[in-house]
Amino acid sequence: MDTTGAVAADQLRKLIERIERLEEEKAALSEDLREVYSESKGQGFDTKTIRQIIRLRKMNTDDRQEQDALLDMYRDALGMA
Repeated sequence: MDTTGAVAADQLRKLIERIERLEEEKAALSEDLREVYSESKGQGFDTKTIRQIIRLRKMNTDDRQEQDALLDMYRDALGMA
């Protein structure tokens, strides 16, 4: 293997190792999230609603207001208001 090939192989190995470390961190974070949701459920909170609140908090105000308006309009149209 020439120098260029060795450098490319080394770069590839480093990238793969970084990805593997990140995947491990991601798995650990996912487990932590499951534990927090389980804890919230144990304290009597509805985890489905908590997930919705978290999703809404990620949205900007305009998008959230637009979604709320559409939801209200659809509820009205279906007689659910």
